[in-house]
Amino acid sequence: MGWVSLLAVFFIVWWTVLFIALPFGLRTQEEDGEVTLGTTESAPRGAHMLRALIRTTIIALIICGLLVLVTRGLGYSFDDIPRVVPRFD
Repeated sequence: MGWVSLLAVFFIVWWTVLFIALPFGLRTQEEDGEVTLGTTESAPRGAHMLRALIRTTIIALIICGLLVLVTRGLGYSFDDIPRVVPRFD
C-alpha cells in the first residue's frame, strides 16, 4: 500500500472515528444545571472539541498502524479479504 492510499484510508478512518467518539465525554447544560438563556437544555456545556479531535487522531493512528502491520508485516492485502471470509455455498 502506497503512502497516498494510506493517507486516504487514514482520512476515512479518522472521520468515521470522529463521529463515533464525538458524544463521549460530552456534558449537556441540563446535566450541569446551568442552562443559558436562549439555548436548549441538551446543548453542550463548554468546549470539548479539542479533546474529541485529539482522541480521534490517536484512535485513527492506532487503527492505521494495525492496518500497516497487517499489510506490510503479515503480507495481507485488500485482495485477500474474499479468502479470509468463509464461503456459505
